[in-house]
Amino acid sequence: MTTESAPATVTARERVTRLAAAHLTTLQRGYLADQSHAVASLARLRRGAGRQAGQLPDLWALIDTGPLHHTPDGARPLSEHELERAEDALHVALTLYALHQQSRRTGMYQPDRPDSRRGLGAAVRRMMKPGEIDTPVHKRLVRAGTAADLATCAQRLRDIVVLLRQNDIALDHALLAGQLYTWQWPGGADTVRREWGRSFHAWHNSADDAPPAPAPVDRNMPARTTDTDKDAS
Repeated sequence: MTTESAPATVTARERVTRLAAAHLTTLQRGYLADQSHAVASLARLRRGAGRQAGQLPDLWALIDTGPLHHTPDGARPLSEHELERAEDALHVALTLYALHQQSRRTGMYQPDRPDSRRGLGAAVRRMMKPGEIDTPVHKRLVRAGTAADLATCAQRLRDIVVLLRQNDIALDHALLAGQLYTWQWPGGADTVRREWGRSFHAWHNSADDAPPAPAPVDRNMPARTTDTDKDAS
């Protein structure tokens, strides 16, 4: 007699991560192909980096959250609180990606894999020399994780992303979107901090994944955006 197992439940976080990945893949492909609509979209999205979703209503049309209102197989309808947190997480992750990709002709969104860690902790670790801990950079990660609210966390992540862009270090922004969704729930910040910490320590220096030479950045000073190109806003 064969016993059928129950279908796996698709969590709200997984739905946020998948939707973010779909948006990121489309935006990045278009930007790297120099498609005018994608270049313009990223320029507009960059204006929202480090800011709350409600502050820039003109960005709503750029981040399609419609799929969150439909219920796929193996999932349940999302509540209003879940939808609100999902939308905020997507806004932060996609606007940070737009800032990260500015002036870069290689993809700054790269999925996290066991053989190529692209989580936030690993990305921060890549800014440091092998075997050394750059305390000011590490403190930026810690400060992001201990932010009192999502708006403050987004501002602190913005500073980290500027440094990642200056050092040409990619990040899994879809994974970050899911983490920011979790971060907003009671006890969620602790969960995400642990994930960032594991990512930081899971980074490894292999021949195929060596860190780039650090850019000449004063890490004790606030990060600033200095690059300009045809899509600068």
